[in-house]
Amino acid sequence: MTIVSRPSSVQSLLGGSIELPVHACGHEPAVEVSPWVGRPGTAGTVAVVGAGKMGLPLCAQFADHGWHVVAVDVQQSVVDAINAGRSHVAEEPGLAELIATAHAGGRLRATTDGAAAARDADVVVLIVPVMLDDEQRPDYRYMDAAVASIGEGLHPGSLVIFETTLPVGDTRGRFLPRLAEASGLTPDVDLFVAFSPERLYSGAALRNLATYAKLVGGVGPASTDRAAAFYDAVLDTEIVAMSSAEAAEFSKLADTTYRDVNIALANEFARYAERAGVDVHEVIAAANSQPYSHIHQPGLGVGGHCIPVYPHFLLSRAPELELVDLSRRTNDGQVGVAIKALQQEFGGLAGVPVLVLGLTYRHGVHELAYSRALPLIERLTHQGAVVSAFDPLLTADETARCCATPWTWGEPGPFRAILTQTADPLFSTLDLAWFPALEVLFDGRDSLRDVELPPTVAYRGIGVPPRPRQSFVPDDAARVTA
Repeated sequence: MTIVSRPSSVQSLLGGSIELPVHACGHEPAVEVSPWVGRPGTAGTVAVVGAGKMGLPLCAQFADHGWHVVAVDVQQSVVDAINAGRSHVAEEPGLAELIATAHAGGRLRATTDGAAAARDADVVVLIVPVMLDDEQRPDYRYMDAAVASIGEGLHPGSLVIFETTLPVGDTRGRFLPRLAEASGLTPDVDLFVAFSPERLYSGAALRNLATYAKLVGGVGPASTDRAAAFYDAVLDTEIVAMSSAEAAEFSKLADTTYRDVNIALANEFARYAERAGVDVHEVIAAANSQPYSHIHQPGLGVGGHCIPVYPHFLLSRAPELELVDLSRRTNDGQVGVAIKALQQEFGGLAGVPVLVLGLTYRHGVHELAYSRALPLIERLTHQGAVVSAFDPLLTADETARCCATPWTWGEPGPFRAILTQTADPLFSTLDLAWFPALEVLFDGRDSLRDVELPPTVAYRGIGVPPRPRQSFVPDDAARVTA
């Protein structure tokens, strides 16, 4: 494929979201070698530490390009599934087939022993979580353990790549010394260490691997070259060899923080749109018809493993970044917008039965990480509301663990308010006849704004003119008289 020092093109965005073309595989069948030292057309053994929603697609991708893959995970159930040729990740199109094929072909196995996997591997890719602690600072417990687990298995020529998003400087400053000490190897001489951010989207990981440019930066020139050669062997897209690990680390934080700031701006626009009595979506679509404008969509807040987390990685090292901090607070404050709207409608929430629709951080993804439904339910309950909830991806037990009473789809309910927290298409088929006491629909993703509501139900959204309810509906005779 191609290794460059700068991306060959930067996509021009004509508003809204875009889909980049999928690159066809241009690799010839690789020659298996041991040890692997980066020669084009050769394949070795790679250990992937962390075989979760992002790690397992990497395993499949690498195996599909002729590499032997050792998946490492602390969960025995994950290891057992892989060793049986099964994918434990359900929401990735094509993943189950690739895992089954790789296992059947003898190119994929799994273990809980990180040191043994590193000992057998030419390349070790780490993709385990670094999240936030209670003080909104990076929580390294899983990554520290993963780094410690592979140290004794490293050997001359080992290449270690961090794909987990990290604060700038961590590859070189936090983890390189630990790897060097545990292995006794010399960085950039016989131990190669690099950072290459995963750029994957749940539900489209395999497609992303064939579309987005792969960024990589090492702790030295030899590390960058070795890591770029690895990705050139296993990916079908452009490889961007950056000047340093720090530049690559910063690129991922810049990417995700840009989106957080953009969404915060959209949420601010939404607040003003309501004041001005216009639909913010009409405004954004019009603005984005100019190619230099790419305003994102407003909503009830931002969830998931990335956007709510990685701006704090910047703030942990540079608290003076005021715009980054303000954007985080703006997006987290969107839950308060919903609470305030309901308080205005009811004059208080004590005893009001409320149904929350959508608990995952995004519709179609079975994941609660930083979902805005959780603080929403907490705030509603604190205000005295009686909260029930439903998500098509969650069981009743999972819903109950979110501190809400599970509601069954299609079951009549006493709810006076419904809040949508995700834009699941199922919600557009909601039959409001199930809820004879319903007074307010708060549409947290503006996905139901075209649904026809009874005149006795008020509509509130994010950045759209509210539609108040009528206190009564005139009968036909009254209309004729009028």
